[in-house]
Amino acid sequence: QVQLVESGGGLVQAGGSLRLSCGASGRTISTYAMGWFRQAPGKERELVAAISWSGYSTYFADSVKGRFTISRDNAKNTVYLQMNSLKPEDTAVYYCAADSWRGIVLRSAAEYDYWGQGTQVTVSS
Repeated sequence: QVQLVESGGGLVQAGGSLRLSCGASGRTISTYAMGWFRQAPGKERELVAAISWSGYSTYFADSVKGRFTISRDNAKNTVYLQMNSLKPEDTAVYYCAADSWRGIVLRSAAEYDYWGQGTQVTVSS
């Protein structure tokens, strides 16, 4: 079993930056595909960014392209989401997710088998 714990969320003004971290324990995630999802009140959970096991392949939702980056440090068993130029519409609970066997970039929440508890990001205007 893998436990994922997100951190780094908080309240920030529009235009500001935050870096989310997703630390894993229980097993190494070095061969796992990882993703960051978010869910705003009254909306469905959506994929924000995803990264392959090697880090060479990434995916970003159109709404965050050019503003967010995803990276991983397999030695630290951690995945990061750097969020710049934040907008009020980025306000949501952000979740880290892991897929334990495919390793490639995955876009569907149903394809991930481990989830963190989420961290709140609030962007004020």
